[in-house]
Amino acid sequence: MPQSIITLQTSGAGLYEFTDRATAFVRQADIGTGLLTLFVRHTSCSLLIQENADPDVRRDLEAFFRRLVPPADDPSMNYLVHRLEGQDDMPAHIKAALTAVSLSIPIVDGRLALGTWQGIYLFEHRTAPHRREIVLHAGS
Repeated sequence: MPQSIITLQTSGAGLYEFTDRATAFVRQADIGTGLLTLFVRHTSCSLLIQENADPDVRRDLEAFFRRLVPPADDPSMNYLVHRLEGQDDMPAHIKAALTAVSLSIPIVDGRLALGTWQGIYLFEHRTAPHRREIVLHAGS
């Protein structure tokens, strides 16, 4: 069964679309009917399927998560103990726990069964740039 690891370089917190890379992997795998599994190998980012047409959707999601889980130096977060790796680290772990680190997408007729406006994203929760690895596995 085909498997690959893709690397994404982030430039800070935000949503990074990589639908094109996942689509290319499925095309090369040459599987008519099956399942694409994606798994991010980190604990401070996550994976997400979301609208890829209107950039306001991504901005609103980012704003919501910043409001839901502010940096550790925000007074509402004074209960946090883990602060060794910076004010954004433990909040990034919380955001990753609230979202997904793996996704499964059906493959139908050799193509990802995504909806018209759906894209696949890495959701970077750290403020500094990071190099992120995503394992892709296609099976029938």
